[in-house]
Amino acid sequence: MHTGEKPYESSDCGKTFTQKSRLNIHQKIHTGERQHVCSECGKAFNQKSILSVHQRTHTGEKPHRCNDCGKAFTSKSRFREHQRTHTGEKPCVCTECGKACNGRSNFHKHQITHTRERPLVCHKCGKAFLRKSELTTHQGTHVGEKPYECCDCGKLFSKKPQLKVHQRIHTGERPYVCSECGKAFNNRSNFNKHQATQTRDSAYRCSYSVKGFTKKSIPNPSAYL
Repeated sequence: MHTGEKPYESSDCGKTFTQKSRLNIHQKIHTGERQHVCSECGKAFNQKSILSVHQRTHTGEKPHRCNDCGKAFTSKSRFREHQRTHTGEKPCVCTECGKACNGRSNFHKHQITHTRERPLVCHKCGKAFLRKSELTTHQGTHVGEKPYECCDCGKLFSKKPQLKVHQRIHTGERPYVCSECGKAFNNRSNFNKHQATQTRDSAYRCSYSVKGFTKKSIPNPSAYL
């Protein structure tokens, strides 16, 4: 163990280990054996430690808390990746383009951009996606599924961004503010429409008053004296 020797080799992929117990755990990846089953949802895992982390999604337990910002995590690996956002450490470097990532999951997602691999396939139409969230959203278009529900009124939406915009009706949040008149809007489309009217109305603005005109034939300035 101290010499770095790894005498235990996987017959499937050639990966070597310092301990036989480590090899046995690894072999379950190849055999597909998943003997550790979650009693809540039935999902199975090949390691007890992974099951323990998974069960926290049901209990809500997040034992790993960041001292810098207070954010908490269910797994130690996610916690370590998060800490690197504060330290700036990016140990995973892409050999294709040199881009560095702060964790293995982000690094894997980046590598797929080079290989063009899209491993998640819709069983309805065969369309492939890079991320599970993209596949889930797409699948909703086939069945009319609307998994995102407003906790205030119960209205359902097929996409999470749609729910976020809708919830502003209840919260009163209006993040889009017109720099011309100060009027605020809860969604970008209404904000853009308003800005278009502001641009049009202010094309010919009277220098003697705040009134704007859409045509160049404005009244004689003496009318405001």
